Amino acid sequence: MTRSLDAAIAAFEPHLPLAIAYSGGADSTALLHACAARWPGQVLAIHVNHGLQAAAADFEQHCRAVCAGLAVPLHVSPVDAHARAGQSPEDAARLARYGALRAFALPENAEPPCATVALAQHADDQVETVLLALSRGAGLAGLSAMPARWLRDGVDYARPLLDVSAADIRSWLTERGLPWIEDPSNAHTGFLRNRLRAELLPVLRAIIPHYADTLPRSASHAAQAQTLLTELAQADLQALCAPGSSSPAIAQLQTLSMARQANVLRHWLNSVHHTQASSAQLQELLAQIAACTTRGHQLHIRVGHGFVRRSNGVLDWYNPPV
Repeated sequence: MTRSLDAAIAAFEPHLPLAIAYSGGADSTALLHACAARWPGQVLAIHVNHGLQAAAADFEQHCRAVCAGLAVPLHVSPVDAHARAGQSPEDAARLARYGALRAFALPENAEPPCATVALAQHADDQVETVLLALSRGAGLAGLSAMPARWLRDGVDYARPLLDVSAADIRSWLTERGLPWIEDPSNAHTGFLRNRLRAELLPVLRAIIPHYADTLPRSASHAAQAQTLLTELAQADLQALCAPGSSSPAIAQLQTLSMARQANVLRHWLNSVHHTQASSAQLQELLAQIAACTTRGHQLHIRVGHGFVRRSNGVLDWYNPPV
């Protein structure tokens, strides 16, 4: 169930000092003001300048002015967020943003140091993320949407506003007379997320008024189920690999059900080799494993950005040099 911004901040327990990822938009503006009021002198801000719009310099100046008025230290991180071949603009911007946040948050780089980085995604963002995952045919990992708290590359991240609606955030700002900037790219319906927000969510709201509560609840159930699958995959992978090895034995893998094989193979590829198999690749890999009934059967198929092959009775993944 959604709750007020004040209730969300009251329940938030970050490690201090706290860094706010501050774009100047409504959501991060509310997060910055609320956190600066609750933890005076313990909050800093980081503004990632993507350099993708003519107004980027104006956004930066606005953020500098707001932080100066709050006596909150601001770090500005310019990045190259242009998409490369085969990469969507959204993914390029997201990767550049997280790269900048991570670089800033590492203890040897932050000045002053920060212990937690807070991002301002809210309940409506969570709904959009679930809908995007459904549109892509995602599994439980994708349907789990965005976590409220997680560790990545040694950095503690938090999303304290995930239970707060966008409307409540803007009402909170308006009641206090706090200005924010509107990013014109949010109105660009060439991006699927923006089109969902502009065209689908108003219809969904009319048909299912409580969707902002029910869809995130489904995401929470999916996240819990994914946790169980991950724990099972970890146990299975340990049982399938010889001591000191990360290569699962094919004969032992064949004793598992197809669903369990798929689960452990996804985990093996992701956790050991940092790659993911498409649905078609995973189905082909499972079929090839089932066919490995003789010593001479060869297995060599593309999976992710490399290849899986049979090597002395075990599976091996490799990425040949270009």
